[in-house]
Amino acid sequence: MSTKEQSDKLRRRDQRRSHVRKNLEGTTERPRMTVYRSNRYLYVQVVDDSKGRTLAAASSLDETLKGVKCNVGGGARIGEEIGKRLKEKNIAKVIFDRNGYKYHGIVKAIADGARKSGIEF
Repeated sequence: MSTKEQSDKLRRRDQRRSHVRKNLEGTTERPRMTVYRSNRYLYVQVVDDSKGRTLAAASSLDETLKGVKCNVGGGARIGEEIGKRLKEKNIAKVIFDRNGYKYHGIVKAIADGARKSGIEF
């Protein structure tokens, strides 16, 4: 992939992200769960935008999730872990922010893993 193709791909993702984010805002009652995936690691965090605070986070770099790979199975494990951490903080409902990524594969697995833990979207 050439440099121009890479920059176009990132630009289009930024456009999708900003288009979606103008309608999403996490509140104290229903925070925003956002996903970031790199080629090597997966990151999920739950943010209260009204206070500007991160309420919970999970990533494939955590000690408890050290062996998780950046694939669909790893996404499901991280989704279940973030769901468990949210349940500990008595948070049952969130807004899912896919962060400009398509809702399939790893991103869908993270959402399904969180749903499996009892989190509602």
